[in-house]
Amino acid sequence: MWPFWWKGASGFSARSTAEEVTHGIDGTGLTAVVTGASSGIGEETTRVLALRGVHVVMAVRNIESGNQVREKILKETPEAKIDVMKLDLSSMASVRSFASEYKSLDLPLNLLINNAGIMACPFMLSSDNFELQFATNHLGHFLLTNLLLETMKKTANESNREGRIVIVSSEGHRFAYGQGIRFDKINDEASYNTLQAYGQSKLCNILHASELARKFKVKSYFAGTSCEHHCQFTSSRIHYDQSFALPQLHKYNW
Repeated sequence: MWPFWWKGASGFSARSTAEEVTHGIDGTGLTAVVTGASSGIGEETTRVLALRGVHVVMAVRNIESGNQVREKILKETPEAKIDVMKLDLSSMASVRSFASEYKSLDLPLNLLINNAGIMACPFMLSSDNFELQFATNHLGHFLLTNLLLETMKKTANESNREGRIVIVSSEGHRFAYGQGIRFDKINDEASYNTLQAYGQSKLCNILHASELARKFKVKSYFAGTSCEHHCQFTSSRIHYDQSFALPQLHKYNW
């Protein structure tokens, strides 16, 4: 962990706001998909990208919440171009449906921001019978990225503008299980630990980003693949939205 005021090579620190980081940038003509865009970091990312002229597709589990955020942003920036689409990352069928619908719209894709996530929920299985944090935080984004890669390559070729994939991870990756990713015990309820399972899923995010960077380092499709460790204090709902799960976390996304 580092002090929030330390500036990196970019000249920005963990205290820098999205508006500060994007000051002077014209995103007109770019299209971005942001997962988990109805609250927290995803909502702020959507707001600022739209402010800079980017067409943002909000990929959200709750359409009503997504539309509320969209309307709020449009009141602030009437010229913003924002669409809301259904995506439940814990369901591989939902991921495939989203990707299929996106492709059917024949939209370009310059930016894919894999932001959505849940944290430290009680042991539960997804509809595909995977531990819920592993399914939502990693598997859903892994599949989504793979399904949209060709669209991103096509956009890069046709626009002559490199794309970017951003995978939001966490300092929590340091607190994964001692064995790292326990592939043989993903669904082992007896040894399940809420925070270590979260750390495991975040470690998967980092390895995913690393492999994408390795795979495309000699290609011209992507300017880069980044894995962000967010430390800014943002109101994010990263619990699983059930009455018996974690209460809403309105502190920080670490």
